[in-house]
Amino acid sequence: MQSPEDRVSPPVLLRAAFGGLLSGVANLVPGISGGTMLLAAGIYPRFVRAVAAVSTLRLQAGPIALLAVVALSTGAAILLLAGPIKELVVHQRWIMYSLFIGLTLGGLPVVWRLARPRSGGLVLGAIAGFGVMALLALAQAGAGGSAVGGTGPLALGLAGLVGAAAMILPGVSGGYLLLVLGQYIPILGAVDAFKQALRAGDLGAASAPATGVLLPVAIGLVVGVAAVSNLLQRLLTRCRKPTLGFLIGLLAGAVLGLWPFQEPAEPVAGVTVIKGRVVTAETLPLTAPEDWPTRRFAPSASRAAAAVGLVAAGFVTTLGIARLGRKEPEGL
Repeated sequence: MQSPEDRVSPPVLLRAAFGGLLSGVANLVPGISGGTMLLAAGIYPRFVRAVAAVSTLRLQAGPIALLAVVALSTGAAILLLAGPIKELVVHQRWIMYSLFIGLTLGGLPVVWRLARPRSGGLVLGAIAGFGVMALLALAQAGAGGSAVGGTGPLALGLAGLVGAAAMILPGVSGGYLLLVLGQYIPILGAVDAFKQALRAGDLGAASAPATGVLLPVAIGLVVGVAAVSNLLQRLLTRCRKPTLGFLIGLLAGAVLGLWPFQEPAEPVAGVTVIKGRVVTAETLPLTAPEDWPTRRFAPSASRAAAAVGLVAAGFVTTLGIARLGRKEPEGL
């Protein structure tokens, strides 16, 4: 029999669609976590329970419907927005990051409501989660470029596994980890090539990126989502307060790596290191702007005010969506 907290209603499915859409967008952006977006939308505990149930063959209508909505909205966002999101992040980073800071922080009241009342375990978990995100932000800031990874089936399957962990674990950026593994650009390129081939009606051209890149990644994603979700479900059941505290810390700390006022810095031949290699005069014209390092800049008063407005808009949007179906059971 289906438990009350796993029954779905139209407001819950709307939150699931919103969370899946944000998760898809977030997984396209290095530095932003898809899991954080599910957490911010207030659908995270349900999502973890649903994956754990389906992966252990406890098939019920509620969890299946929830997963279908999240998967479809995530997939649609990735398929339709891979190209535009990449361009926006590269050329309008301060706008995108300001908006994502607000969207992320808007989830804090949602998770806090799940975790009340406060306890020692909750506080310690939050401190630990925030510390993890602080270390990850320092590592990200200090990375000169991403590693160069292979593009064979095993490497792509590993990339899918990593992406799954990032989708489940709030605060961990799948895009950034794929960048470190050297798989970010190949996977986004395959998604965009697949989309363009479908638009042109060329199934032959669509099959190459689908079978050569996207299929191994999808297999890794399925395996990773099932494994990590079952682990989290056990933690949420056996040590609920410390686990929720850890998630709160991850959510709050996620904004540390999203300082909005940064922009691409054109590489300097013989000096800049990208993907573990020094840029040369020959490779400089071939280096795409999305691979350039970033530099911080001092914003003008108008831009700073606009950034604050975008943060506020993101916060209100997430909080408003999370309030839909607020009376729905949120058991863990």
